[in-house]
Amino acid sequence: MNKDVVLIFDIGKTNKKILVFDNKLGILHEEETVFEEIPDDDGFAGDDIEKLEGWIIQACRQYIEDEQYNVRGINFTTYGATLMYLDDQGNRLTPVYNYLKPMPEGIVDPLYQKFGGEAEFCRKTASPALGMLNSGFQALWLKEMKPGIFEKVQTILHFPQYLSYLLTGKVSSEHTSIGCHTALWDFDHMYYHPWTKQLGDTLPAPEPVETTYPSRKLNSEIPVGIGIHDSSSSLVPYFMNSDEKFVLVSTGTWCISMNPFNPAPLTAEQLKKDCLAYLSIRQNPVKSSRLFLGHIHDVNVKRLTQVFGVDDSAYKKVGINDKLLRTLNQKSQGERVFFKDGVPEDYIDQSVAHTVFNDFEEAYHQLIIDLVDLTTEAIDLIIDGEDSTKNMYITGGFSKNPIFVKLIASRFPGKKVYTSEIANATSLGAAQVLWKALDPDFNPAIDPGLKHCEAETSFVN
Repeated sequence: MNKDVVLIFDIGKTNKKILVFDNKLGILHEEETVFEEIPDDDGFAGDDIEKLEGWIIQACRQYIEDEQYNVRGINFTTYGATLMYLDDQGNRLTPVYNYLKPMPEGIVDPLYQKFGGEAEFCRKTASPALGMLNSGFQALWLKEMKPGIFEKVQTILHFPQYLSYLLTGKVSSEHTSIGCHTALWDFDHMYYHPWTKQLGDTLPAPEPVETTYPSRKLNSEIPVGIGIHDSSSSLVPYFMNSDEKFVLVSTGTWCISMNPFNPAPLTAEQLKKDCLAYLSIRQNPVKSSRLFLGHIHDVNVKRLTQVFGVDDSAYKKVGINDKLLRTLNQKSQGERVFFKDGVPEDYIDQSVAHTVFNDFEEAYHQLIIDLVDLTTEAIDLIIDGEDSTKNMYITGGFSKNPIFVKLIASRFPGKKVYTSEIANATSLGAAQVLWKALDPDFNPAIDPGLKHCEAETSFVN
């Protein structure tokens, strides 16, 4: 008997995945592929959109024809900061322009000046000045740098909605893609910022993220979701399975701290410190901060392994030493040893002599203490004012680091701090949204893998 399932395409910058979820949110099958980037029309590397398009169509047909599955719906979750441009016939006009592409000088400055200066514009759009990472400015760049192409643009879609359009032929937009440092959304009035009039009538009005359309381009009536931005998608399992307000600290190469329950507008100082706000599936602002935590950790650990002459994986064998943490805390009196003057441009703190430590274990404990201090600063940025959150969930690579976890719990004694393991949280969020669209009564319980983290106040001053 074939099983009711949904297909979720989870499109990352590097890895492209398909996951098959049943109606209990179990993963029945998963496959992953990597496509080589290709140069765009300026020679800058980006996603091979033709290969991606062909892979998606072929995969959909394969699963729809597979007799062991009854495909009930299809949805997409993708990285943001990427726009696609359609002409009046609905044809794609450009390659994928990589958000790492440099923004030429003079494109954005006139816009800042017209709308109250950079600080005010960034505050209003909840978007730090990030060049091409402000994806709305990609459209402005296209208009200024490639006017011959832009004059043919009839519709501008965010990447998740473009991939949905491949199957449905329906243009759409939704709040999670618009609201993530795009510089398109006016958070004061909760609609497109007035500057977007310069783009003409190219931006579709946003629809609820649960919206679906039939997959007519596959000669099928199977509902296709309009897609969801990956950061917002990763929050969905917590929204749907948490009765209390929470902060999510997602760790890895980047540590992204997210607070869906802080409606206070971003301040100029928060924007300066790389904070932003984006929109959740509930169309509410999510205050967010980021720290290059994993990278800072890795490059400094590499230095320490070299100076102490230990194996590259030695840090993985360092268990938590409570006595050592107390000793180091008393010794430093709450002052950082690493990054005392901030994080260097190359992220490696060469100023700390290894001779101040007895061994690698001590040096590594101190490094984590100081990384936790940086992380705490980043989290504090999103729980300013009247904080109503009760829980903190730590996910990703550092949730498995016992020193990091216990120190974070110790820095936030007023919250219940948990580590959480939800495999494929981004894909799971997109699946939950789609199943909810197919069945309003859909509400299966999932196990977020919560483990309570005990605090130890003697570790901190």
